[in-house]
Amino acid sequence: MPEPGLVEPAPAGATPATDQDALAWAREAYARLKAQQLAAEQPAQTPEPEPAVAAPAPPPAGAATEDSASPAPAPPPGPEPSTTLVAPVSLLEQAAAKRAERQQAITDAAAAITADAATTPAAPAQKPPEPGAPVPSRAVEPQLGAFDDTFTWSAEVLAAQGRRVEDVSLEEIDWLGRLRQGLEKTRQGFVSQLLERLGDDPLSPETLDDLETTLLRADVGVSATDHVLDALRQRLNREVVDPAEGIRFLKEQLRQILDDPSQGSASPLLAPERGRLNVWLLVGVNGVGKTTTLGKLANLAVRSGYSCLIAAADTFRAAAVQQVQVWGERSGVAVISNPSANADPAAVVYDALGAARAQGTELVLVDTAGRLQTKHNLMEELAKVRRIVDKLAPEAVVESLLVLDASQGQNGLRQAMAFASSAGLTGVVLTKLDGSARGGVALAVASEARLPIRFVGAGEGIRDLRPFNSFEFVEALMAG
Repeated sequence: MPEPGLVEPAPAGATPATDQDALAWAREAYARLKAQQLAAEQPAQTPEPEPAVAAPAPPPAGAATEDSASPAPAPPPGPEPSTTLVAPVSLLEQAAAKRAERQQAITDAAAAITADAATTPAAPAQKPPEPGAPVPSRAVEPQLGAFDDTFTWSAEVLAAQGRRVEDVSLEEIDWLGRLRQGLEKTRQGFVSQLLERLGDDPLSPETLDDLETTLLRADVGVSATDHVLDALRQRLNREVVDPAEGIRFLKEQLRQILDDPSQGSASPLLAPERGRLNVWLLVGVNGVGKTTTLGKLANLAVRSGYSCLIAAADTFRAAAVQQVQVWGERSGVAVISNPSANADPAAVVYDALGAARAQGTELVLVDTAGRLQTKHNLMEELAKVRRIVDKLAPEAVVESLLVLDASQGQNGLRQAMAFASSAGLTGVVLTKLDGSARGGVALAVASEARLPIRFVGAGEGIRDLRPFNSFEFVEALMAG
């Protein structure tokens, strides 16, 4: 079974043609997942026999007997730890030597953390984070629930994308259910009004006027709304459109808007290139969840088989470095930081890139300080970090991802427009969908800022972040 994560979806194939076919597909998927869960639980249900002290068996005739009371020979003592003497450094060479020592210490520490994560199943004990720092929740394995409406809807969405029953994982089913639940507030204000306005009669010009109001209230944006209405009007000029066909056509238009910004890329999903250094910068204003998103991305990358490193370049916010370190320890990812107060973020990135190149790390995630898009000096700081990356690692694949809080609606769109021109954005991570009624802002960002949505978050758990899939998003948004 493929590990769900930073991977491409299966190519579309034959999909269930009827509701009965979809239900049969869902039943088969549920049966397979149930069998897998029972098989995984079987070893845990079998208690291991407790070790018993057995009496020594009588030796065979003629065999020599040993003194059972004699103690076992003690193991040979291990080698004494060696002490490395550091040669004195002249004053003229002191600055360069300290830089070299620090770089070597960073590289060794990163290697030690990575090796420990590979061999130690349990995370080390955490010290309490500083007051005010959000505490990341531990990963909880999804559990197979009842064969209910949520499961059948999730299975239907996967089947409609051409997925095979044997390739479906419980994590995918669980995520789709949480995405649907996360968009509940947006859906209540959008779909309910939409269905009420459509009624049972064919679409009419008056219906489109009502639809325009509904789309704008859902923060879909003017550009996306105009695109949808123009397509519907052209369709109405050619033929009669009943409500069911209108909903299907509307979904198609919404998917087209979301997919359009990524049409020029080789893949609709963003994933690090194997065998190369990838650097992802996370930017945005204060309070949108950049550090939390970075921790979830690190966890997703590790579960997808990538070697990862975190650069704690938010050196201004209190407890930011400690929060990043907690996330790194939870995911088994080394964190490069500078303990000095008000350290230069560019210097932290410099150290992280040096460590990553020394170890052949595939992905470096850079946490940056929150900044308003109107503060010129802070935006220049982002440009400085980018120059460091381009100079030290010109071969790296660099992504600049804006983290947006979905609850900010049109204000989030204004942030995207400003950061796009100042920070060279390549994509958006949309967070806090589970607490917002403005999930339609994803369409506004895609149509007006011309930025692809790369990841979406719908929950506070460490696994509540997934690569963006326009088909799944629209189906969750329009679920009846």
